[in-house]
Amino acid sequence: MIIQLNFHVLMQKILLVFLGGGAGSLARYGVAEALSESSKNFPYATLCANIAACIVLGFVGTLAVKDSVTDATRLLLVTGFCGGFSTFSTFSNETFLLLQQGKLAAALFYATSSLIFCLIGVWLGNLISSRV
Repeated sequence: MIIQLNFHVLMQKILLVFLGGGAGSLARYGVAEALSESSKNFPYATLCANIAACIVLGFVGTLAVKDSVTDATRLLLVTGFCGGFSTFSTFSNETFLLLQQGKLAAALFYATSSLIFCLIGVWLGNLISSRV
């Protein structure tokens, strides 16, 4: 009976991560499509998706620390949605491509602005959730 119950709980958790990840991936695709024209020379879409994911993560993560959200919500939004929406591997590849193309200034700007704005995004999400 305990094994069945644990399996049922595990499957619920997997489903939450799966649904959140799917929604995050679709949101990421939407951002990429919406910013496709402006992202031809600079990866604005990835930068925007990563900043938005950091805001969500900061918001939900802060609420989770305060026990204001359930584990299910955390799995759905932080692990699933933010995992599917944010794109560190794409960020790394785009930075590498900029370097490979000899665009050192653009690569440094992209890497630096990603780090700074994503940290600000986590802080902003934290700030917003502390006022809710």
